[in-house]
Amino acid sequence: MEHVVAETPFHSGELEAQTRAGVGDVAQWAGGFIRDYLPEQHRDFHTSLPFLVVSGAGTDGQTWVTLVDGEEGFIRSPDTRLLTLDTRIDDQDPLADAFSAGTEVGVVGIELASRRRNRFSGHFHKSDTGYAIDIRQTFGNCPQYIHERAWTRVARAKPAKALSSATLSPEQIALVQASDTLFIGSGHQKGNDVPSRGYDASHRGGAPGFVHVSDAGHLRIPDYSGNNFFNTIGNLLVDPRVGLVFVDFETGSLLHISGRAKVDWQPENTHDADAWRVIDVEIDAVVERPGAVALRWVRQDHLSRRLKVTRRVKEAKNITSFYLSPVDGKPLKPFEAGQHLPVEVQIPGQVGTSKRSYSLSSAPHATDSYRLSIKREDKGLVSRFFHDEIQEGSIVEASQPSGDFVIPCSKCPLVLVSAGVGLTPMVSMLHASLSENIARPVWFVHAARNAREHALREEVEMLIARHSGAQNCVFYSRPDDGERYDVAGRIDAEALIALNPGAEAHYMLCGPAQFLSDIRNGLEKAGVPAANIHFETFGPTG
Repeated sequence: MEHVVAETPFHSGELEAQTRAGVGDVAQWAGGFIRDYLPEQHRDFHTSLPFLVVSGAGTDGQTWVTLVDGEEGFIRSPDTRLLTLDTRIDDQDPLADAFSAGTEVGVVGIELASRRRNRFSGHFHKSDTGYAIDIRQTFGNCPQYIHERAWTRVARAKPAKALSSATLSPEQIALVQASDTLFIGSGHQKGNDVPSRGYDASHRGGAPGFVHVSDAGHLRIPDYSGNNFFNTIGNLLVDPRVGLVFVDFETGSLLHISGRAKVDWQPENTHDADAWRVIDVEIDAVVERPGAVALRWVRQDHLSRRLKVTRRVKEAKNITSFYLSPVDGKPLKPFEAGQHLPVEVQIPGQVGTSKRSYSLSSAPHATDSYRLSIKREDKGLVSRFFHDEIQEGSIVEASQPSGDFVIPCSKCPLVLVSAGVGLTPMVSMLHASLSENIARPVWFVHAARNAREHALREEVEMLIARHSGAQNCVFYSRPDDGERYDVAGRIDAEALIALNPGAEAHYMLCGPAQFLSDIRNGLEKAGVPAANIHFETFGPTG
């Protein structure tokens, strides 16, 4: 089956938002991350979930967001462009009638325990087994701002009577003010110009109370740095109708809110330094559904560990490694090479704590310390705090390592490709692959501007020198005189194919979005199967 991606995946509102935010020509590289089908990894992910978050237009013309849950295995994927849902939709759900009639939707699948999420849009309609969603557009998301929660399923009770109003009650305001999670829905329905026509569902998270209640009819939602697609804000610039849903994780109740939104591009009087913009919501309608879903969630704060910084090592210009050891002296949980570590710090002057996830650059079999090699970003609140304030002896909170950007096979040849600080998970993968008792060929291919910006070089060279089946290739785009490197210029797909790793090779890619998009598209054009290309992007969100 041939899969086609539009030349530009964005509509006019998204392009306007990207221009106004000054993030450059996102459309130039974004096509490498957006598909009109579900990759195999996404199909496996969605069909393992106990619920989906869905946004769309109700028959009342307003935009709403809801949770659709079901029994174990209720989501199936017969092919790459279809999901089926074996479930029943409560008649009191504000999207129930639209689902029955058939409607465009945006969907986010999210696994709160592992902090994974993926989004797609499509057409929701009735089917022989319940409902189905025909896929229109798909892409993944980073794990930032997701609070870890484990879920359990309870016996489904008869739905309680929904409560409807035009504004929030004091009890509903209290729920919003205590929430660290919400889901937001928006839409773009004008014309048939681009695949992004339809709806989008997105996750938002922060410290409890990150959504400010101005009064019973108005909310202010901070907008943090993300993937620069601006799907939500772009939709709102074209159509201000917006839907929100807050989840009471202890009772399974849902608080649906529908209204109209405008974007405050230069917010004042905000105590949230992470917020780059604010979405102002004027509420039109509220629907509260007690016990709406047969799921309950519990925060995983008890799995958090206090870690002490035992070493700080400057690795390159703007990149420093922080070695973290457990305060209680107990062994750390092993991790898979390529995973990241969620960390939490209290920055003076900030309301609540700030959380980020950084790739682990250490060998995965070490249990006495973790290593994070962090680049200082000029606009990165947490990365600047690490570089400027975190010293040896400082304490940080960390959750368990997580992430699915890991070595996908036990014996296949590996081509580890990185640019800049994207080498951090690759160094961990190099440690892991070379410690195995198998004759696995490994290529470590890294790009930097020059030696001053090349981190962990000596460590990589030492590992490569110990193994006859490993090779190292260094690209410098702006080398200084007398520096040692292999190729002057940038990594491209042609250079990787020239390594002749074989048809069974898997390519692991990590770096800036443009870098990944160019290489991924080039590899696919050269005949490398999409299933053999794995990537993780990063951006200046630190």
